[in-house]
Amino acid sequence: MSKSGVTSPIGFRAAGVACGIKKNGQKDLALIVSDTPAAAAGVFTTNAVKGHSLKWSMEKIKSGKARAVVINSGCANACVGPAGDADAAHMASYAASLIGCEPCEVMLGSTGVIGYRLDMDKIKAGIDNAYSSLSEDGGSLAAQAIMTTDTFSKETSKTISIGGKTVTIGGMAKGSGMIHPNMATMISVITTDADITAEMLDKALRSACSKSFNRISVDGDTSVCDKVIILAGGMAENPPIISEGPDYDIFLSTLTEVSQTLAKMLARDGEGATKLIEIRANNCATSKDAHLILNAVAKSPLVKTAIFGNDANWGRIFTAAGYSGANFDPDKTDIYIGDLLVCKNGVAVPFDEEEALKILKEKEVIITLDFKDGKVFDRIWTCDLSYDYVKINGSYRS
Repeated sequence: MSKSGVTSPIGFRAAGVACGIKKNGQKDLALIVSDTPAAAAGVFTTNAVKGHSLKWSMEKIKSGKARAVVINSGCANACVGPAGDADAAHMASYAASLIGCEPCEVMLGSTGVIGYRLDMDKIKAGIDNAYSSLSEDGGSLAAQAIMTTDTFSKETSKTISIGGKTVTIGGMAKGSGMIHPNMATMISVITTDADITAEMLDKALRSACSKSFNRISVDGDTSVCDKVIILAGGMAENPPIISEGPDYDIFLSTLTEVSQTLAKMLARDGEGATKLIEIRANNCATSKDAHLILNAVAKSPLVKTAIFGNDANWGRIFTAAGYSGANFDPDKTDIYIGDLLVCKNGVAVPFDEEEALKILKEKEVIITLDFKDGKVFDRIWTCDLSYDYVKINGSYRS
């Protein structure tokens, strides 16, 4: 193995182990540790229902610092009452006792079935095992341990130069279903060895999420455990990023790229998905209009099933834009499937059905709506809706 994902930056170790939470015996507990006290920031689900591990992290990350992240899969630790809060606190305290930090410096994540308590004996044994297994090569194992219905683990990294120093940003994510903008059933941990204040880290993360994790949709559902947490250990020894400027811009651009790479992996791995779909809104009057339209098209079962069936039924795309609540002029709207124009100024145009079929059979499909009404551009990534989505979610608890 080699350094990857969350252990790509200097000063981070990770592990992924099986502790028996998952019935199938697969890895189900990840531990990521920063060798130094790290600046920290997070973005969390907007769902009014929130898991207990998530609530712990939402509160503790307000300090702007952290040393570790513990994530279990197979049980969401959600909707079990005060016991769930106690279990979260116990989980953080136990990890902190091994790491040598305060419990408030341990961020938590739990993902899986809602309404069941964590088996704390198994969790503690898993934390013991993970701590003893911590390694600079453990990033890929940690990425495997946070998976639920994912079909592949998701991690990436990118290296840049800031102030003459090499800076690395690495990350991992999980998520396959219950995914929609505003943080969906997904968890991501991003690490960096950049020296950056917690305030600027928070600003950068929120900006990056608005163009990545909050621009994906699998099925329109948002869950109760979703989060993105970033830790910055500072060991790259770059000039500290304390305000906006060229160094911040480089960092933000790279963080956005890393986040988008992970986000697209999530959309590509949508439960039962066979294709990644990118929907683009060109020349909208306002950002709000673009966002409304993208959400409507990405959530439309009729659009998603048409693409699964290789059907160039652009009327479904136009209809979804029409009921989105956005303001636009249908008589000025063009629609493209790939580079193929199928609707001009709101009117059907003759197009080559064989060419459309060829485009739709690709693993990645781009749909473009051009409203010719402004200068705003936005996009969202989603996936097709296949027979397997129903099969997977019809037996999720079994």
